Amino acid sequence: MIASPPRTIRIGSRKSQLALVQTHWVQEHLQKAFPDRTFEVHTMSTHGDKILDVALAKIGDKGLFTKELEVGMLEGEIDFAVHSLKDLPTRLPEGLILGCVTEREDPADALVVHANHQDKQIDTLPEGAVIGTSSLRRLAQLRHHYPHLTFKDIRGNLNTRLGKLDAGEYDGIILAVAGLQRLGMGDRIHQVLSPEVSLHAVGQGALGIECRAEDNEILSLLKALEHPPTAYRCYAERSFLRELEGGCQVPIGVNTSLQGDTLTLTGIVASLDGQTLVKDTLTGTADQAEQLGIDLANRLKQQGAQEILNEIFTQIQRGS
Repeated sequence: MIASPPRTIRIGSRKSQLALVQTHWVQEHLQKAFPDRTFEVHTMSTHGDKILDVALAKIGDKGLFTKELEVGMLEGEIDFAVHSLKDLPTRLPEGLILGCVTEREDPADALVVHANHQDKQIDTLPEGAVIGTSSLRRLAQLRHHYPHLTFKDIRGNLNTRLGKLDAGEYDGIILAVAGLQRLGMGDRIHQVLSPEVSLHAVGQGALGIECRAEDNEILSLLKALEHPPTAYRCYAERSFLRELEGGCQVPIGVNTSLQGDTLTLTGIVASLDGQTLVKDTLTGTADQAEQLGIDLANRLKQQGAQEILNEIFTQIQRGS
């Protein structure tokens, strides 16, 4: 009896340039690890890709960039999906799990400036300089540190945002270091923002691969891409966010480090105007990563984080 060939593995991806670069990286590494297998990329447009004229926070962001891919997995059209981990909600649909976390790129935020400001840093930009960001997390922290700057929402893919900056609509924009580096645009990074200025998004810089919980064949293949040090850090960050019940579009920032088995997690919750910040740090062991996130979230709640978040949700619902 002739054995049937192994099944073709179908990888789901958004259609954006960055999403495809990331997905093809996964495809290439899996193909190298399993040369006898076939890995195909299938692209889909998500809700978040189609709405480009509304601020992300006003759309309702649970699964904004993931839902269509998740439906594809549950209906058997694709076998797993590659996400920027920061876009993946911390609560996944029944039947799906986070199957793998890849090695993290630099998770920091970066300032990219218009040509007129090449001699400036973020703290020396002139009063009223217009900074573009679509992230409430970045907005709140930067308003806190630099109240003399003007902040304006910016949407679109990375090339679109850089085009708006170069056309003079903005004096500077804030982007993820990792995205610029993955697209070969690291030379556009003018300044990497320190954690003291801007704690990064949960999962930023890492890829999260989502798959069906019962698909042991896929889970086994994905082990080839798993990076445990990154995974521990991201599990702590995601449980911190989950416990605070915040989507990716609320001003919640984190920073993590792993030294040996010692995991350190810093978290922040900020008001939209940047006036109120609650920030703290906890240290634990890597194997207790999720509990560390929960403990830090509860500590921040005791310091007023829940009141800040309740006010933000009210403001967003009012459309302010």
